[in-house]
Amino acid sequence: MTSFFQSLGLNFEGAWAVSTLAGILLIAFPVMLAVAMIIYADRKIWAAMALRRGPNVVGPFGLLQSFADGLKVFLQETIIPTGANKGLFLLAPIITFTVALIVWAVVPFDVGVVLADINVGLLYVLAASSLGVYGVILAGWASNSKYPFYSAIRAAAQMVSYEVAIGFVLVSIVLWAGSFNLTTIVEAQKNIWGLSFLPINGFGFHPLLFPMSVVFFISALAETARAPFDLTEAESELVAGYQTEYSSMAFALYWLGEYANVILMCMLNAVLFWGGYLPPFDWAPLYMVPGIIWLFAKAFFFFFLFSWVKATVPRYRYDQLMRLGWKVFLPLSLTFVFLVSGFLMLTRYGVSA
Repeated sequence: MTSFFQSLGLNFEGAWAVSTLAGILLIAFPVMLAVAMIIYADRKIWAAMALRRGPNVVGPFGLLQSFADGLKVFLQETIIPTGANKGLFLLAPIITFTVALIVWAVVPFDVGVVLADINVGLLYVLAASSLGVYGVILAGWASNSKYPFYSAIRAAAQMVSYEVAIGFVLVSIVLWAGSFNLTTIVEAQKNIWGLSFLPINGFGFHPLLFPMSVVFFISALAETARAPFDLTEAESELVAGYQTEYSSMAFALYWLGEYANVILMCMLNAVLFWGGYLPPFDWAPLYMVPGIIWLFAKAFFFFFLFSWVKATVPRYRYDQLMRLGWKVFLPLSLTFVFLVSGFLMLTRYGVSA
């Protein structure tokens, strides 16, 4: 893209700046549109599972319902509690929304179709996605209200509990792929078995990495505070948790940030374990379908699973949340790091190594 803008008469620095800005907009605008439509899809899936119709009035088949809801919150008044820390109160949703967008910079949509193909892409994802919880913590503290404050404490503990497990899951992926670069990780999933008659693409199809894909999926639910791990909101206990005192666009930014994170986690599930933009089988005719189509199809499947869980699984108690993170996922992920590293040493380097 830089060379295209250079052909229009710009110098290299100017062409690079314009192409980078264009790349950001090409990602940010579709993500925002996807968030609006994925909220609609979420509500439709819940409705179908509860034998209801869901949104069906605003626009054809109710497709414009999310935009109507967005317009409603945009026209509302922004109310700031008297005792709140005004600066941090307004900064918190901005942090959540911004962090939800910056992680998309390293997601490979196809071969070479990535904004920043950096060597430490996986570390960048882990670091940037971890920052999102600060929006919740700041909102809880700055609101000067007991229910948001309880929510902030829960969010901090929940983040620590599941970030550790996710970290060890990603260690297994890095050991197998030999790189932190997300494109390299996707390419390492070609024909995971090395068989000519069954050329399957995806780490998730290997018995040593499939359990890690399950741990990552469940941990992603906890990281995005989706049911059954939505203890930071918990309307039956904390009114609305950290969002209790928010209204208007400040509330909408949390809304957008939450769903952008959900879509991102669905993408990461596809990229890290199920071949990303690769087709399910390493078979030439399947590569005629653009890689971005395969990636979106896999991501939407995982989003359906996210919605399915939310519609069917009751909320965990807080002690159950902690037990799952520390007593189940942590030892399990550590065990599989040991097994994966041992398997790779035997198969790649031999017993003598």
